[in-house]
Formats: sequence, C-alpha cells, structure tokens
Amino acid sequence: MSSFFNLFNRYLAERAKAEKLDWDSVKSPTEEMVVPYASLKDDIDVSILNKIAVLKLNGGLGTTMGMGGLPKSALEVRDGMTFLDLSVRQIEHLNEKYKVNVPFILMNSFNTDDDTQRIIQKYANHNIQILTFNQSRHPRINKDSLLPVARSAVSDKAQWYPPGHGDIFDALSDSGLLDKLIQAGKEYIFVSNVDNLGADVDLKILGHLVESGTEFLMELTDKTKADVKGGTIIDYNGHVRLLEIAQVPKEHVEDFKSVRKFKYFNTNSVYISLPAIKRIMEDEDGFELDIIVNNKSMDDGTPVVQLETAVGAAIKHFNNAHGVNVPRSRFLPVKSCSDLLLVTSDLYSLEHGKLVMNPNRMFNQTPVVKLGDTFKKIGNFQKRFGSIPNILELDHLTVSGDVWFGKNITLRGTVIIVANEGNRIDLPDGSILENKLVSGNVSIIDH
Repeated sequence: MSSFFNLFNRYLAERAKAEKLDWDSVKSPTEEMVVPYASLKDDIDVSILNKIAVLKLNGGLGTTMGMGGLPKSALEVRDGMTFLDLSVRQIEHLNEKYKVNVPFILMNSFNTDDDTQRIIQKYANHNIQILTFNQSRHPRINKDSLLPVARSAVSDKAQWYPPGHGDIFDALSDSGLLDKLIQAGKEYIFVSNVDNLGADVDLKILGHLVESGTEFLMELTDKTKADVKGGTIIDYNGHVRLLEIAQVPKEHVEDFKSVRKFKYFNTNSVYISLPAIKRIMEDEDGFELDIIVNNKSMDDGTPVVQLETAVGAAIKHFNNAHGVNVPRSRFLPVKSCSDLLLVTSDLYSLEHGKLVMNPNRMFNQTPVVKLGDTFKKIGNFQKRFGSIPNILELDHLTVSGDVWFGKNITLRGTVIIVANEGNRIDLPDGSILENKLVSGNVSIIDH
C-alpha cells in the first residue's frame, strides 16, 4: 500500500497548495524533442533484439463494449483471433525470424488476472516465454470525507481500482520482475496498450534507442481532429513533459486541442531503459508522476475519487528522453465498435499477427466511422452486420438508430444512415452506397 500512501499524500499536498499548471510556460516541443521516423537508420544489428522485453498493458475490462467482466484482451478482433492471440503471434514471428528470445510480459490488474491466467494456458506449447505480474490496487476515496471506501484488504472489489499504467514502475520493482529481467540480460522494455493493433517491436526505433543512448522513447503520431483529447508532448520551461487534457485549465482546453500548437499526440507506446528504471527507483527516490484525478460514482451513487498516473508522464525523469513521430499505422486502437469495424474490414490483412493496410486503399488515412448507440455493445454490433461491409473506398460513415446491414454491402465516399425513432432501416444484401444519405423513410439521396 506504500505506493497508494505516497500518491494520496502528494494529492493532499498539491490540493492544499492549489498549484496549477503555468500555461505561459507550456510551449510546442522543440525539434530536438521529436525525431521524425523517416530520419531513423535502416541498417540495424538485429542482435539488439536479445536485449528487449515486450510488455502489454492488460489491466482493462471490455465493459464499455459489452464484454461483461472479461479482459478486453480476450475480444476477438480478426479472423477468430483475440488481442492476446495477435500479440503472441507477433512475438513468435520475431523470435523465429531473428533467432532471438524476446519475452512477452502482461501487466494485469486484479480485474483481469484470473481470466488471463486461464487464457494463456493455451500458449504453453508455443515458442514464447510469457511472464505476468499484477499492478497495484488502490482503495477508492470518498470525495466528501477523503477517507478510503475500502475498509480492509478483503473489501468488495468495487471499492478498489487499478491506479493507471503509471503504476508500472512500482509494480515491476515490487514483483521482482525488474531485477529478473536485468539479470537475464534485458536492457530495454517496450510497453504498449494491449488493444493497439499497430504496436509491435520496430527495429528502426529500437536501433535509434540504443544508438542515441536515450533512456525513454515515446511514439507520437500526427494529431487529427479525432485525437484532440489525447495526451501530447510539450516543452515546459525547457524540459520535455507529457500533458494530458485532465491537467489543462478549463480556459485553455481549446488551445490544448489545437492541431497547430500541438501537432502530435502520445500513442502510449514507449521504450524504456530497465537499468534507468532501477536507478530512479533506488537512487533518486522513485517516480513523482503527475496525478490524474478521476471523479467517479459508486453503484449506490457515492461520489469517489480515483488517483491515477500515466506511464508517459515518466518522460521527465529520464536522461535524453524524447519522442519519435511515427506513421499512423503504428496506432490502431480498438476502443469502440466503430474501431472494430475498421480493423475487421477489407482495409487490412493480417501478416504474422500484425494488421497491414490494403495496398489497394488509395488514401493513407483510415475512414472516419461513427456508429450510434445501437452498435455500442459487441453483441449488437455482431447481430446488425450480416457481414462486415467492403469499405476500401470509404471516407466517412455515420450510422444512427435501428439500422441493419445485409451481406456483401459496399460503402464508398461519405455515407450517412439515420433511422429516426420508430423507424427501422434494412440494407439488402449486395447494396452499394456511394455518397448517399439514407434517412428514416429509406429514401436514398445523392449529396
């Protein structure tokens, strides 16, 4: 519980001081703080793969997508394979192709550990070493009394929470895994979200990491209007920092969302030096990560506070830390059924567990897809599509209301389908919709 007490005491101290971010000190990152991916060298000594371990953040449940209490990593996303299956396939391929031994690590939470341990048994005969450890669990705090809601270690699970992925440093150290990896000759760890299908080990980035002597490297990608709420890298009084929207004063939120001032956003894929983590933990009094205050409500309506931290915020603690501006293809998150439609479609094919953009797609950017509430849960999503539409030439899709798709449907250009309340739209098998608005009376209008 020491990590909780440290975090809580810092929260109380910061609350008493009422210190706010000095917006005048927030600047766009300098050129030295962000390296273009295109400038990285191609000729890499592949033996450096023996120095890396791959870690996936596996603490989240698929609740928002209607998966009940199952880990999100158990969601089938492509060709009957789950996030975990695809990650295992990627590491197996890496180990076989380069004759190396890259271990695969899962940081679970108390919410996901039991199911994950059961699921990973199926990989027992695979060419891969799988290690797991649990992140901390912290008691929720009553917002009014500032007392922990949980009164004992065996209190109901709903009274506890996993404190964000910034907890990785304490959890790695406390579990003994940090020392174990260093003793096994591992020098770096690649950390990413388990639901980011674009995040695999990149030799060019790994080569740059080793050659530049950096202790922390963050993958950034160009911000689009869909990403304006994502964390961004900033120059704060001459130092590189991560800035999350929750830290921004209300009067400056629009500035934060500006694509001009902040061109990049954090993909949450980071490469970190393991000896540097050990040094900071042991010789520099550990990490003081920016606290994200997450206001929630219990099922009975009690307002609670969750104090969380983000792994990217650790960038300020490491020597020569900076970002790499990577192609968008390295950021393919599945946060909703709208994202799921994209990754299951003909836009992509699978190669050794990695999604690869269809070469017949004329534009590099993926379409914008906005599915309404009737598609929010995975069960409804699967029922409402006879088969996933052909969207190779799609730019934008908005669907709202009681809409059902037949099989072998093709969507091109901008397609908007709106079933008004009380109406139902059934799109027949083989339909081709190109730049169409389909409204509640199933009239089809060119626009």
